[in-house]
Amino acid sequence: MHEWPLSLPNAGPGPKLAKQLIIAVGAQGVRGRHLMAFFGCLYYAANRPGEAASLCETDFTLPEEGWGEVLLSSSTPRVASGWTDTGESYDSRGLKKRARKATRAAPIPPVLVRLIRDHIKEFGTAEDGRLFRAVKGGHLLSKEYGEVWKASRKAVLSESEATTPLADVPYSPRHAGVSLWLESGVSPAEVARRAGHSIAVLFRFYAKAIHRSQERSNRQIERALEEAEEE
Repeated sequence: MHEWPLSLPNAGPGPKLAKQLIIAVGAQGVRGRHLMAFFGCLYYAANRPGEAASLCETDFTLPEEGWGEVLLSSSTPRVASGWTDTGESYDSRGLKKRARKATRAAPIPPVLVRLIRDHIKEFGTAEDGRLFRAVKGGHLLSKEYGEVWKASRKAVLSESEATTPLADVPYSPRHAGVSLWLESGVSPAEVARRAGHSIAVLFRFYAKAIHRSQERSNRQIERALEEAEEE
């Protein structure tokens, strides 16, 4: 069985730590519970914060068991510059050069299906169908979820870990989600499609994870060729 590290490339949390951080979000009272599924979308579906903030109940396929799906079609991308792929204050929606009304469908694992179903059961939706909203009911602000993430990080990380870039911004779960897919052996082209990246951006920011995945694939191919030689 593959042993996952505590953290993955790009200062993102590994699966165990990501789960702990999301649970710690939910431990912060009603507001924290409201944002558990939001951060679940960032990690388990590698959504951008602006994409997750715009999600509606109708964007999801949520079966009773197994994998579901999310259909991304819009974004409210104004965030702090440290929370984007490029470092810019405005994050681009979806892949570059896509049509304005283009959508992006991505599978979501059972753990996220459950988080979304539980969220809808407890909090319902805004009048326009959005799952996540500000305290006063408007669009979810980066300041709000940023404060919740900061408190979660403080609750979970050790003092020494807290001084590092590990999971230091709400964008970290997305980076970690993309790294997890690559580390798991998902092809870069499929990862790029699910995450709304271009292949060029993927290879630029996740080169180490891609290289490790390719090395594992090479070893598997080599073993198969060696077995053929032994026959």
